[in-house]
This record gives sequence, structure tokens and C-alpha cells, in this order.
Amino acid sequence: MNFNIKEQLPVNFNANSKVWVYQSSRFFNEVEALQLENILHTFVANWKSHGDNVKGFAQLFFNQFIVLMADETSVSVGGCSTDTSVHLIKEIEQLFKTDLLNRQNLAFIVKDKIQLVPLAQLGYAVENDFITGNTLYFNNTILTKKDLEENWIIPIKQSWLKAKVPAKIG
Repeated sequence: MNFNIKEQLPVNFNANSKVWVYQSSRFFNEVEALQLENILHTFVANWKSHGDNVKGFAQLFFNQFIVLMADETSVSVGGCSTDTSVHLIKEIEQLFKTDLLNRQNLAFIVKDKIQLVPLAQLGYAVENDFITGNTLYFNNTILTKKDLEENWIIPIKQSWLKAKVPAKIG
């Protein structure tokens, strides 16, 4: 699987554009992914902040991650417009019967596939060499387009997770 996302991101968005990553508890199949892409594009086309159009971007990556982006160089995204995006995510959760708001599930690339590990089982996964310090991790805490490009998929040893299991990750 090709995990390079840069060519899929809009080039005309500021590096400081706000980003939200929502990780699904399961993969979306191809039919669901097409339906979801339509929902996301419709949302972005109609996304407003205080009556003005938001310069937005939304896409499903790897059939498991919804990425929303707002370039605030002309229109800032206020609380109400952020709330509409969260409302969209909750609607998607119900429609597709998935969990997109659970931050306790961590995603890693293991043997060229995305694997989810509950945070509570991270120590076990490290101790049993399921994941190592070099295992690639989806750092969904990123906040900007630049972070998305440079720090979304990183080795565990370069992430906040290193502090959770420092002895083995080093």
C-alpha cells in the first residue's frame, strides 16, 4: 500500500490550514468509500463560517481515515462551523455504523497493513514485538496541513507514544 499522501492534498492550501483527522474503527469497503466521498465533497462545497464559504477539503485516506482541512487565510473557522463538521462526523458514524471519535484506538502500519491497537494494549503489543520503535504510527493529534504532510505517519519513537513505553521503544 502506498502511504504517501502529499500528492493527494490540495496544493493551494496554506501550510497552516487547520486539520482534523477522524480514524474509523473499521475499514470502509469500496461502495461505502464512494458514498462517503460524495458526502464529504457535498459537505465541503457547502461549509460556511458566519455566512462565508470555508475553503475546505475533505477526503477519505486508506479507506479508514477522514481528513478535514480548512484554509483560514480568507475565512476563519469559528465554533459553529467546527460544530457542523463534528455533526457531520456523528452522522457518518450512525450511517456506516463505525466509531470515528474514539481516540483510544491507535493505528499502526504492520506488515504493510493498517492495524488498530487499543491504547490499553500498547504495552502488551510492544513487549511481544508486535510493534517496535520503528513501527509507523498514525499521529492523529496533528493540527495543520504541514503537520499532516510531515508528522502524520511517523515512527513510534518520534511520537508522543514513546513516553508510554520508553523502555522498549527507545
